[in-house]
Amino acid sequence: MCGICGVFAFDHRVNESLVRKMTRTLEHRGPDDEGHFFDENIGIGNRRLSIIGIKTGHQPIHNENKTLWITFNGEIYNFQELRKLLEGKHKFYTNTDTEVIVHAYEEWGEECVAKFNGMWAFAIWDSREKKLFLSRDRFGEKPLYYFSNGKEFVFASEIKSILQDKVIERVPNDKAVYEYLVHGLHDNDKNTFFENIYRLLPAHYMIVDKNGIRTKQYWHLKINENFDFSSRNDEEYAKMFYDILEDSVRLRLVSEVPIGTCLSGGLDSTTIVTIINSLLVSGGVSKELIGKKQKTFSAVYKDREIDEREYIEEVAKSTGIEKNYVFPTSAKLWKEIKKIAYQQDEPFGGPSIFAQWNVMRLARKKVTVVLDGQGGDELLAGYTPYYGIYFFNLLKKKKMFQLSKEFLLSLDLTVPFIKKFFEESKHESKIKEMLNPDFVSKFEKGIKTKWHGDNLAEFLHSEITQNSIPRLLRYEDKNSMAFSVESRVPFLDHRVVEYIFSLPINQRIKNGWTKYLLRNAVRGIVPEKIRKRRSKIGFAVPEKRWMLELKGKVVKMLNSKKFKSRKYFDQEEIHKNFEKLCRGNLDDNYIRFFWRALILEFWLEVFFDAV
Repeated sequence: MCGICGVFAFDHRVNESLVRKMTRTLEHRGPDDEGHFFDENIGIGNRRLSIIGIKTGHQPIHNENKTLWITFNGEIYNFQELRKLLEGKHKFYTNTDTEVIVHAYEEWGEECVAKFNGMWAFAIWDSREKKLFLSRDRFGEKPLYYFSNGKEFVFASEIKSILQDKVIERVPNDKAVYEYLVHGLHDNDKNTFFENIYRLLPAHYMIVDKNGIRTKQYWHLKINENFDFSSRNDEEYAKMFYDILEDSVRLRLVSEVPIGTCLSGGLDSTTIVTIINSLLVSGGVSKELIGKKQKTFSAVYKDREIDEREYIEEVAKSTGIEKNYVFPTSAKLWKEIKKIAYQQDEPFGGPSIFAQWNVMRLARKKVTVVLDGQGGDELLAGYTPYYGIYFFNLLKKKKMFQLSKEFLLSLDLTVPFIKKFFEESKHESKIKEMLNPDFVSKFEKGIKTKWHGDNLAEFLHSEITQNSIPRLLRYEDKNSMAFSVESRVPFLDHRVVEYIFSLPINQRIKNGWTKYLLRNAVRGIVPEKIRKRRSKIGFAVPEKRWMLELKGKVVKMLNSKKFKSRKYFDQEEIHKNFEKLCRGNLDDNYIRFFWRALILEFWLEVFFDAV
């Protein structure tokens, strides 16, 4: 795991001191080592967190004749398998996955990325052809940002590293700000919150040379839109799914440093914990890395409505794990929110990521690598709103019997959601009233809202590739790397994803249950209290209570000269509505808008006012 950066100068020698400065900015991503490579118009840097090939993995790494140089962030989980294919033709000088990438590129060219199972962002300098080859993994687990003005191409794992180049003007992307404030959208395309700084999209690679910049998508996810209303194949589907997921977990336990697990008390993280535990018992994983007891890390609260300890204790009872708890509070959030804004680089959806931030900090005291359950909900339709899309899907296909059956079997979840849905449908116009009319009129046309599509498989595809997973993976990466922790997500092994999307739609929702496939797969493995759990919390925080606890500080911020100078808000309206919210005269669903407004303000202070 590393932080990577570099500069390609189209028509002049690269500024070496700039590349070194960019590299130092990424020290938190790689506290163990630093390395550089320079050659006329190219300079690349690397900060390393040593996990595999600790003794020989100094980067940048090169091929036999030093015509290829790589700076790499991530893990290639099938690198040992690929190395066996390459050893007869290539000479290795390290035992790292990084060097496997170099020789794979040497052997298969740009298409080498299709052979990798892992998470990655890397840049290879090919001195033979004078080109820079960059790639990002299929789902965007590892970040890669870039800037180009025709004179130089600048890239890095984090935007703050790119901003070390003072040629680059810091300008907020107002369109991104609008989509964020009104619709809660972000990280859904190549644009960032900074004008002229972009992200390389997941499942893409990029070539940069004297002729310019070219990108290509190297992987596409195929969708099965069919139904299967019988139950004859359920057991077979579940068995195969479990086998693939177990192998995904096993691969993600390859390490030379201690490993732990994030545990929320939900089905996804519990599944990973139980799989690791079974591998530990069977000898399928090294006890030296896991310990006699698997270490789990959880955010918990005194507020019973969102406290997960009841379920975490259930997991502990069945597996004997070592529990480690952290207790986030509103006071701690306010104290550290500027740090989070700095580490995240861009505004984030709300205070819930503070729970994950705390979990990663807690984990770093005992381990260097954690496994997390990210992706399970989007793959297997784990959120209540997915019911609505599924019902519409059945209605459109005129599957009236199945529609009636599913609706009746899920009433306990769908009725509260339907009520909330109609309440939220009124929110957009109210939010716009709290924004500057000139700002709204400039961007309100042509914005694509999040909820679209009438086919569940298509919708979940967009959740994985565009709407949900990209932003959650940004949070995951930045929160973990803030504390020099590598986070791995077994549900996003491309084999797991491809298998799920090859199945009939109703392996996600069936008989009133979300995550139908997973619940079948872990029967007898995960405690029944969790396997049959209907409610969902995850790493949540009490957003409303925290907002009310921080009311005095929030009002002070809203009254500050800086906030009043922002061009985005109608100051009078936002003040008036915040007071209504605190008095209970405004729908609680507006709390998320006020959190976004606050987070935007902190981001502006960190990246623009403080410069």
